Amino acid sequence: MEKITYKITDKNGIHARPAGLIVQVAKKYKSVVSLSLGTKEADCKKLFQLMQLGVKEGDEITITANGEDEGEAVSEIKRTLCEVGL
Repeated sequence: MEKITYKITDKNGIHARPAGLIVQVAKKYKSVVSLSLGTKEADCKKLFQLMQLGVKEGDEITITANGEDEGEAVSEIKRTLCEVGL
């Protein structure tokens, strides 16, 4: 299992566009990839679940992947978060 934490700095939090990008990246991997905020967790391959978390500026999220390509999945999602300025 690979896991990272990431602090959201965008004033809009995770809104539709970055959530869609996270889903696109996660779907490329066989691993189960999830994003959690406190006790709430979402499957990164499901846009609606990500949007329901309501991630806002200042929130610290955890991205976890479990599977054969978990390292690559977590790394690319983190890179995507950085690229879109979250």
